Amino acid sequence: MKKIIKNITENPKNDILSGLTVALALVPEAVAFAFVAGVDPLVGLYGAFMMGIVTAIFGGRPGMISGATGAMAVVMVHMIQKGNEVGLALDIPIENLGLQWLFITLLFVGGIQIAAGLLKLGKFVRLIPHPVMMGFVNGLAIVIFLSQLGLFKETTATGEVQWIQGLELYTMLGLIALTMGMMFVLPKLTKKIPAALTAIIAVTCIAIFGDLDVGTVGSFITEGGGSGLKGSLPTFQTQIFGLFSTINGHWGLILSTAFILAAIGLIESLMTLNLIDEITETRGSGNKECVAQGGANILNGLFGGMGGCAMIGQSLINVDSGGRGRLSGIIAALALLAFVLFGAPLIEQVPLSALVGVMFMVVIGTFAWSSFRILHKIPIADAIVLIAVSSITVWQDLAVAVIAGVIISALVFAWKNATMIRARKRTKEDGTKVYEIWGPLFFGSTQNFNAKFDAKNDPDSIEIDFIESKVNDHSGIEAIKNITNKYLDLGKEIKLTHLSPECKTLLLKAEPELAQLIESSIEDPRYHVVTDLMDSEV
Repeated sequence: MKKIIKNITENPKNDILSGLTVALALVPEAVAFAFVAGVDPLVGLYGAFMMGIVTAIFGGRPGMISGATGAMAVVMVHMIQKGNEVGLALDIPIENLGLQWLFITLLFVGGIQIAAGLLKLGKFVRLIPHPVMMGFVNGLAIVIFLSQLGLFKETTATGEVQWIQGLELYTMLGLIALTMGMMFVLPKLTKKIPAALTAIIAVTCIAIFGDLDVGTVGSFITEGGGSGLKGSLPTFQTQIFGLFSTINGHWGLILSTAFILAAIGLIESLMTLNLIDEITETRGSGNKECVAQGGANILNGLFGGMGGCAMIGQSLINVDSGGRGRLSGIIAALALLAFVLFGAPLIEQVPLSALVGVMFMVVIGTFAWSSFRILHKIPIADAIVLIAVSSITVWQDLAVAVIAGVIISALVFAWKNATMIRARKRTKEDGTKVYEIWGPLFFGSTQNFNAKFDAKNDPDSIEIDFIESKVNDHSGIEAIKNITNKYLDLGKEIKLTHLSPECKTLLLKAEPELAQLIESSIEDPRYHVVTDLMDSEV
């Protein structure tokens, strides 16, 4: 029992209080992303609850928070709109057919993510270069900051959206400053209570008892087109499997959307996992997180949530507030559901300025300020990757930025290694010309490798020594085969020495007739030199 409790939490007080803080911050985020996707706020809240509870219990990273996210919402909206158009065109008697299509799509999303976990694809997040990670963190901080600026706007009676002004603006800025100030000062005085939760409660009390005219969670929902938080427990979508017939001719849209959502969800979740790993100096399981994310999305499809993935901002709030165990995520999810079922009137009175202040402190803590100091000290290629990932994160989204950063880093690595191939040349006493190859032989270096040889003018006996070289791929094998055939076509003798066992196997599989050209011994002659020296010293 103690082991089970320890697996859930090592510090119940911190996890419970940080979970409550996260739950408060989850409400406007889930509602906002529901509006982006074009669905009812309750669908977003249910999605956040189901994602949160499943990943908190079964996920691979204790302390990480999952819920409805903006990156997935912007992909969902196109499919939802298309589904609604189909429903109207075919006069299908189903209210909001696009939303029902979303639930079906989430079943496929979950299946893809579970498959990724079972195939152990989660480990590839460990291959993400540090400049990509740093650029991702900086871009993330900027995105979180920019997302909060939307809360400084209001909708007029004519439907026009404009920036708030005058006393309302100054009041909001004052409450934001108070929230940030409390979060900065309180940890210096005591760490027994979470600064974020204390600041939210204090600012809420000031706004309520001071009768301040500021935007609240409730006004945010109303202005966005929602009717409020009050709802009931999510119910099983009994008609979901009967809806498969409505997708006739649109399977391409459903499946392509599912793959995109699955990829975005996994990339963001695994990147968040990696970030929390670094902050907490512990290690989570990427594969386990993939399976948990998939299971949560399937549950969303069956019970009417909008699905989602790891929420980076909320995860950072949780960790910064002391949430380290699974209990923090469990409390956050259950508290969110409790807010919807029982606490809607209270939660709707929380000022947005308090939540904005919390997120601004997250931005300050998230941004890698050291990147300004090291930018001119690191290789220019790494600096370009860092800046590119940060920019693409703001311009597109986190998933696209990470993929682009990894591709750029891989190309830079390939280019650097492609120029490392060398060939030292010497002639033996019997007239045999020896090419001693140094450096990796792969698709990027084959052209330079071929340029090292002068088949027409070389003597009749050639030896290519691979003792300092590693053949990495099929392109390297093809390069060896081609240069060998070039010498053979000229009637010259050629011998390949010190090929690795793997390379020999691949080469002989591709060209069995080259067996007589490959030296059978794979011993390293330098070994004998060393042992001879050791024997002489003894």
